[in-house]
Order: sequence, then structure tokens, then C-alpha cells
Amino acid sequence: MTLHQWLQQGEASLAAGPHPERARRDAELLLLHGLHLERAAFLVRWKEVLSSEEGDRYLAFIARRRAGEPIQYILGETEFYGLPFRVTPDVLIPRPETEHLVEKVLSLAPRLCPDSGARHGGTSEAAEKRLWCGKKCQGTTLVVPQDADNKGWALAPAESAISLDSSPLAQSGAPRIVDVGTGSGAIAVALAHKLPQAAVTAIDLSGAALAVARENAQRNGVAIRFVEGDLLAPVAGESFDFVVSNPPYVPESDRETLSVEVRDHEPELALFAGGDGLEVFRRLVPAAFKVLAPGGFVLLEIGCGQAAAIAELLARSRFERIEFVPDLQGIPRVACGQKATLS
Repeated sequence: MTLHQWLQQGEASLAAGPHPERARRDAELLLLHGLHLERAAFLVRWKEVLSSEEGDRYLAFIARRRAGEPIQYILGETEFYGLPFRVTPDVLIPRPETEHLVEKVLSLAPRLCPDSGARHGGTSEAAEKRLWCGKKCQGTTLVVPQDADNKGWALAPAESAISLDSSPLAQSGAPRIVDVGTGSGAIAVALAHKLPQAAVTAIDLSGAALAVARENAQRNGVAIRFVEGDLLAPVAGESFDFVVSNPPYVPESDRETLSVEVRDHEPELALFAGGDGLEVFRRLVPAAFKVLAPGGFVLLEIGCGQAAAIAELLARSRFERIEFVPDLQGIPRVACGQKATLS
């Protein structure tokens, strides 16, 4: 069969699946992915005949998608904040709603750290200098330039990783940011890309998730310290200007209401947080207050209907200026609180 005929067959199969409204788009994306083609090349070659191997591979992709597997996992990548990210079943797929959290940090950074300007492209000298400053920090990994010409990127081994907290930039007004439960690294990478002078730390309980996040940092050419551990425990005693997180917040009781893509394919560790969805927040909010510098901010992505409870948790932990950023549907999506400055 020709490429066009395979596309028609794939579309017909997906039209009988859980998301018929996306059948044509998904069928085409999977065909292009299997053939390693851009859409323009496909349109030129659509009367060509596929080999049996190529046809079988395409049918396997279609079967996975029809069974509800997220297309991002089949393709192995997605986009977040205009940047490319690798995704696997070890990490939550970045959502557009999470971009509101990134935007809020970017809006607050100049106020807290006046020298923190957004990046417009290229790798800043500040970021490169930060890579080679400071003391060793056991158990962490830093993305560093592979050579002096900065033509490629590689991972520094854990035993030679560098602590960003001791760098001159971290001590001279550059924002210190920690992303808790980083997953694919979407938030940390986006912030490091837009604020290249920032000292960014990313923490996750899952070693497999951290491996994906490290790959995404390399792919996007940003410097991030990665630490494996539970919430903020690995950085207790350190000080940050921003604590950001998209933690698990789905109540266990909502499990059956989730789509098959989410419920059966995305990591439970990144989704569910007890009976009311607040289990992680109860530990994270007070821990964030302890590691924040005076005047620092905590920013949390939250679930629908959780704003009142989160506001209470923030107030109980002595956060001030509590506010919520709505998503495009008007639902409070990002909770923000500030630690009081020293009088």
C-alpha cells in the first residue's frame, strides 16, 4: 500500500478508538514518526509504497495509540514553553497549564533579583562561568560543556559535580531556584533557559525521572544541578529565592474519572497524593518556608477546587501575599506565597 493508503487505514482505526476527534492528526504524526519524515516530504512521497517492515511498525504504533497510550510516549517527545523535551513513561507529560507557573516566576524574578533578565537566545557567559565555580557536591549531577568551544554537552559524573550554591553568581543577586519533583525537568529547564544566570536545582524521588530530566537539560543546553531525594530533604540547610513545584495533587478517589491515557500510562508517583490530593502539599509547604530566603517565593501548581485548602496551608506556614494565578479556563492553577523579608 502507498503512504496515503496507510494513512487512511490508520485514521480509520483510530476513529474507532477513545479519541476519534484526533484520529487524522494522530495517524499522520505516527506515520511521519515511523518513517522519520517531515510533513513536506510526506506530501511529496505520499504515493510511494511502504515496505512490509515499515507497515508493521506503523500498525504497532496505531495499536498502541488506539489502546490509549499517550502519543507523546509513542513519539518519545513533546514541547513545553517552546522547547523540545524527551518524555518516557517514567515522567509526567508536561502540560500547557504548567507554563503559567513558569510565567509567574519570570514575572517575579526581576522584582526579587533586579539583575535577572530573560534570555533571548544563545548560551550566556554567566551560565558558562557558573559551571566552573564552587565546591564539589556529592550525589548531584551537573550538565556542563563538553569542550572549551561549547560545541556539545555532556554530563559531569556525580563525584565531580559542582555546587551552584557556592558560585559567585549565586552570591551576587542571581536567583536561586529549586524545582521539587522535577519529572521531565520541564519547569527547571524552561527557567534555566529563560534565566541563564540563575542557579537552578532540580530534585526528584525517581532516579529514572532524573535521567530523563538530565537528558532534557543537555538537549536544551542549560546548566542545572540534579539531586535525587524526597521533596526538599536533599537541600535542607541551603537557601533559595524560589521553590517551585508541580507536585502530585490528584485525589485517589478521582482515579476512575481520569482518562485512560493518564490513569493507565502516566506514573502514579507523579499523579496521586492521598485521599484529598493534599498529602504532598502538607509536607512541601512548611519545608519550602524553611529553605526560602527572606522575601523568597513558593509557587505550586494545584488542582481544581484546591485553592482554599492551599491558601490555608500557606497561611499556616506563615507565608504572606498569597495569591493564585488562573489558567485559561479561569481555574486557580498556580498558588504563590512569599516569605516575609527581614525587618
